[in-house]
Amino acid sequence: MTTRPESRALALFTAASALLAALVAAPIATQAADLAVAPSGEIPDLKQLMADPSWLGPLPQDPYWSADGRWIYYEVERWTDGVRDLVRVDPTDGDATAVDDAARGAVEPAGALSHDRRRLAFLRAGDLFVKDLESGAVRQLTRTPDVEADPFFLVGDQAVGFRRGATHFVRDLEHGLESQPFDLRLADDPADDEALDTFLERQQERLFDVVREDRTRRHATREVDATRRRADPTRTPPPIYLGDDTEIVYAALSPRGDSLALALADAERDEGQADTMPVWVTEDGYVEAREVRAKVGTPGDWSHRLAVIDPSTGRLVDVDLSNLPERDDDPLAALRRAAAERERAEAESEDSESNQVEDDRDEAAASDSETPARPIEIEDPIVWSPDGRFAAVSIHSRDNKDRWIVLLEPDGTLHVVNHLRFAEGWINWYFNELGFLPDGRLFFLSETSDRSQLFLHDPARGATRRLSDDRGVVSSPTASPDGAWIYYRANTLDAPFRFDIYRVATGALTEPPERVSDLAGRIDSFRLAPDGARLLFLHSTTTRPPELFVQDARPGADARRLTETVSDAFTAVDWVEPHIVGVPSSHHERPIWSRYYPPRDAERLRAASGSIPAVLFVHGAGYLQNAHAGWSTYFREFMFHSLLAARGYAVLDMDYRGSANYGADWRTAIYRHMGSPELEDLEDGVAWLAAEHGVDSRRVGVYGGSYGGFLALMALFDRPELFACGAALRPVTDWAHYNHPYTSNILNTPSIDPEAYARSSPIEFAAGLDAPLLIAAPMLDDNVFFQDTVRLAQRLIELEKEDWEVAIYPVEPHGFRRPSSWLDEYRRILALFEEHLGPTAGEDAGS
Repeated sequence: MTTRPESRALALFTAASALLAALVAAPIATQAADLAVAPSGEIPDLKQLMADPSWLGPLPQDPYWSADGRWIYYEVERWTDGVRDLVRVDPTDGDATAVDDAARGAVEPAGALSHDRRRLAFLRAGDLFVKDLESGAVRQLTRTPDVEADPFFLVGDQAVGFRRGATHFVRDLEHGLESQPFDLRLADDPADDEALDTFLERQQERLFDVVREDRTRRHATREVDATRRRADPTRTPPPIYLGDDTEIVYAALSPRGDSLALALADAERDEGQADTMPVWVTEDGYVEAREVRAKVGTPGDWSHRLAVIDPSTGRLVDVDLSNLPERDDDPLAALRRAAAERERAEAESEDSESNQVEDDRDEAAASDSETPARPIEIEDPIVWSPDGRFAAVSIHSRDNKDRWIVLLEPDGTLHVVNHLRFAEGWINWYFNELGFLPDGRLFFLSETSDRSQLFLHDPARGATRRLSDDRGVVSSPTASPDGAWIYYRANTLDAPFRFDIYRVATGALTEPPERVSDLAGRIDSFRLAPDGARLLFLHSTTTRPPELFVQDARPGADARRLTETVSDAFTAVDWVEPHIVGVPSSHHERPIWSRYYPPRDAERLRAASGSIPAVLFVHGAGYLQNAHAGWSTYFREFMFHSLLAARGYAVLDMDYRGSANYGADWRTAIYRHMGSPELEDLEDGVAWLAAEHGVDSRRVGVYGGSYGGFLALMALFDRPELFACGAALRPVTDWAHYNHPYTSNILNTPSIDPEAYARSSPIEFAAGLDAPLLIAAPMLDDNVFFQDTVRLAQRLIELEKEDWEVAIYPVEPHGFRRPSSWLDEYRRILALFEEHLGPTAGEDAGS
């Protein structure tokens, strides 16, 4: 492998830094250097569209407020090496300055404010610092090769708690003393060795005084040492032995520093058999085998355990979770019984010896009669109330059917606040945010009423009430510093494509939520200023990437844009703006919200040929929203769709059932049958294009990646009459080979629900292929393994299918990293459509 000369590397770095400084020094007049601009605003060619995304401009990423609210910081990615640089913005006038490496050390990152909001604890390069916000003085508390994490101020603001590895520490800010509140040891308690477990041990104890005396002396020494440790505040507390078979999964130190809540697990638990992925292009020329994830259904039935250290005794208390509501009520019991019946039938057919069959029946009957508690997982983080009275813990069953939010007292007492169950569906992996107001009330999100809503629980009264108004999907709740308001991001039922910031009062609890932001497009994310007076947010539209805005944190206030970082090369293009439309559904009372890209010169095309061709794009991830009014994470596809529309294609991008931000009913419609409700929605999309926009239903193609690639395969295999051709990019071909967390949510596991896998996996329907198919498969994909494509290819060969091809990308992961790979992939897709969907207003496919 060759290495660039040092001087050349230094020159490139210097040039990149100078270019960045020039770009961010005057963000309102950003230029994109040396980038081709299409003449007269025309859509650029594919090579430009698939180029490194830096040509869009130095877009702001991960913005945050300084702790004193005087500045806003965000990061931009360098064009050359992917390293991020820091930009500082004045929120009053939008002036921006690049923060060079020398000055960056003086900039505090986001951190934890003290309760009196006068100091900030933060981390830099793995070490802990505290800044006085009044004087500006910064004090470094640690300088170690270890990485410190999770800093926070203890009650009284005189000490900072933090974590080093799995161990928590407290630093006294007045005296500088660093203490370790608890000595947790992943080893067996030596006192356990005192048990007389064997005959010889009991005999020795009975026969010999010296053995009894030594044992008594050791026991007394340990007890005295433990008593003295507890009584002497200058010493570390006695060790707490968790056992050598235990792992600390999460731990959270109380704000009083006197208790610790822990999620524990068996250290040797079965996480499933890891697969291997060959790496073909390597530095030494030899094939390398990398270990990658396990497949669905293979992890064992392990459980997390919840424990807490009782401050009154200093001892570990194992929290009893057996009484969580409906924990023992197994929603999958019928499927488990059916699986057991199948096993018995298979045993009878394979073994004709009656005594063996009887043994199998007896064993199965015994297992059916047992009802062990369902395995559970404890979610990170565990959040303590400001006064340390409670820890809020979110727990879910590993079969994905139940979620419990509980309040844990330091003595181990448990209070269930919210129980959410989806017997015919699964618990969402979003909308699990929770937190405390300064007065100790708990706020949290729950899909209890279909759409994620905001709730407030008062531990003093044991009462819970909903704060949001049930008109949309709520996310990102953030409490104001005084706790008087909770701000959140939400859409509405009649406009799920638009997201704004709302707020609701936490006092009288009688006022309805108020919409704070009011901009066309979408609020992508927001940050409340440290004093709660202003909002910082990223806002975007369908044709413009996100920019920074600031606004007073109240309804009716004007939002002011702080940045304009999009390049002239991008803004000069006359992009095709997608229309957000509600396609009528023949299977659901709600419309299927979609992005529709109308073809340019549509009337001329219809006059010339009577109809126009169309392409359906299928977004990936499954649970994702793409038909929204903001900038899409599929920005390359947005640009490609503009190119298709300019060439005379109609393009439809649908949020099929299963997509995000439409509520739990829409999300879980695909339970146990992935690829069926979604195809019904795509079918409605084709019908709508034909009826409303003159599209020739015989000239419609389909493409998508990941989950979109899976649906493209299902469409071509199971609805061969629906599409004239299709491209499946990094597609799942058999759900039994995908990962456990995602797949078991929707299809359970293959051992108990094989029917769900058989009717949801494209490889089972490959015989139906009757249209040209392009499969694009990266070989370093540790998400959807390349094996998925290899197995499908062998199946298609054995079925003697024709007119299909596989394009392989030897050095690419699931998300391509190299512009040359993006370009090759989309050239192939465009060529497929232009060959099989008939003439358009387009040019040569290679342009």
